[in-house]
Amino acid sequence: QVKLVESGGGLVQPGGSLRLSCAASGSVFGINAMGWYRQAPGKQRELVARILSAGYTDYADSVKDRFTISRDNAKNAVTLQMNSLKPEDTAVYYCNMEPFGRDAYWGQGTQVTVSS
Repeated sequence: QVKLVESGGGLVQPGGSLRLSCAASGSVFGINAMGWYRQAPGKQRELVARILSAGYTDYADSVKDRFTISRDNAKNAVTLQMNSLKPEDTAVYYCNMEPFGRDAYWGQGTQVTVSS
């Protein structure tokens, strides 16, 4: 059984930074895409950033030039560096990993709150 464990959420002031980390444990094989999604109260879950096994990255327009996603294939881990945070970035952030040919794995979510 695969489990994703997230860390790094919290409360930060506008303009601040946070770093989210996610690591997979269990029988993990062939992860294609790793990514982060977020869900704010009353809104649908949305893609924040995604990175494929070959290194290609994709970002939501709202976070381009502020967030950076990276992955460590050897550790089955993904990180999201978030800079210049805004109040509208407040949400629960979910780690996602998509193995080849199998259903995606999801983390339990970590709260990010941007407020003064």
